[in-house]
Amino acid sequence: MLPTVAIVGRPNVGKSTLFNRLVGKKLALVDDQPGVTRDRREGQAHLLGLDFTIVDTAGYEDEDAQSLPGRMRMQTEAAVENCDVALFMIDARAGITPLDEEIARWLRANDAPVLLVANKAEGKAADDGVMESFSLGLGEPIPFSAEHGQGMADLFQALLPHLEREDDDPYEREFYEDDESAPLKLAIVGRPNAGKSTLINRLLGENRLLTGPEAGITRDSIAVDWMWTDPEGLDRPVRLIDTAGMRKHAKVQDKLEQLAVSDGLHAVNFAEVVVLLLDSTRGLEAQDLRIADKVLQEGRALVIGLNKWDTVEHGSALYQGVKKALDDGLAQVRGVPIMTVSGATGKGLDDLIRVAFETRTAWSQRVSTGILNRWFETALEANPPPAPGGKRIKLRYITQNKTRPPTFVLFGTRLDDLPESYRRYLVNGIRKELGFGAVPVRLTLRSAKNPYAK
Repeated sequence: MLPTVAIVGRPNVGKSTLFNRLVGKKLALVDDQPGVTRDRREGQAHLLGLDFTIVDTAGYEDEDAQSLPGRMRMQTEAAVENCDVALFMIDARAGITPLDEEIARWLRANDAPVLLVANKAEGKAADDGVMESFSLGLGEPIPFSAEHGQGMADLFQALLPHLEREDDDPYEREFYEDDESAPLKLAIVGRPNAGKSTLINRLLGENRLLTGPEAGITRDSIAVDWMWTDPEGLDRPVRLIDTAGMRKHAKVQDKLEQLAVSDGLHAVNFAEVVVLLLDSTRGLEAQDLRIADKVLQEGRALVIGLNKWDTVEHGSALYQGVKKALDDGLAQVRGVPIMTVSGATGKGLDDLIRVAFETRTAWSQRVSTGILNRWFETALEANPPPAPGGKRIKLRYITQNKTRPPTFVLFGTRLDDLPESYRRYLVNGIRKELGFGAVPVRLTLRSAKNPYAK
């Protein structure tokens, strides 16, 4: 486990900009308007050879605990309680505000060591703010510019005494793509208010993600590492990824919502298995099919979760209706697993995770060329390819050249004339006969070049 550093401060002082700079990627959403960050987000930070987990938090505001800003503040407080050191960030150009002073009082009352970071300190306009920050009683400030990367060496020197550990293992185990013991990268997607964050909180057994009756609370895609105990008692690592609700594109007008949806689609690209969570009380809608189609186009393995199942009446009819609509709407992949779950009560969540692991196994498997071509010969005998215009299409052999998603190359002649229906026949046969189930399978056609073509 790496040591943990939490970034705290009032809204719009540059916390997410610092987070992105330390992880080396634009993971956290950044915008000029305050209050963009809501959940606490973790990333692996690298600072001049120093590795640690960095936590970006929502802007600290003095609001009622039941309000959305109040619940955001509780997430920030939880981050500080569990960190090794807190970075308290102020805006040196704006100077010290009453809210800065209140946050400083709260941090002084906590056990975590605190480093004061005076951000936006480039240029002389920040000098007064840097000097004024001594009054917060948190020691000497670190002049810094998250936007331009100034002050990184000073931040390194300040963090080093708090993060150095004698028991660091230089031989940490590396995971490889096809390693079944590697963490399952599991993204939860769906429309707003489908219960994605509530479901993840139930899995974790804590209020790790911000939830509430308001639609669209989640903005950033939040990744949380977790350990699931399988039915045999084995602990299996999972990286859970919560994403923003995805509405129909035409309804997304707000710039921040556009950024949040884009971030969610980016998270899908890096997932292995994607759970499309549906609100059972609303059934399957056209937007759900669009999301599912996008997941399959990206080659990710798909599982459907019917959430809020504890509130459903006439469940059997609803289940069959959703199943038929999915088979009709996702003709390219039939039989996608449909799991009935409840994020509120925990019903069905173990089965959901088990099926996600099984789906990843199918998505990652490789079939030997011998077995593949024995199936191929049988498939050709049962249904030979057509002969458009009286000219035969010769299919010679097939091989698997990739996994995750499983990708096959079919060699032959006159493949440009092979009908799409026959191509689907082969893909469906691969899924059914070779154990790939409902994962997306890609088939590439490759003809031998004719040396006399010219």
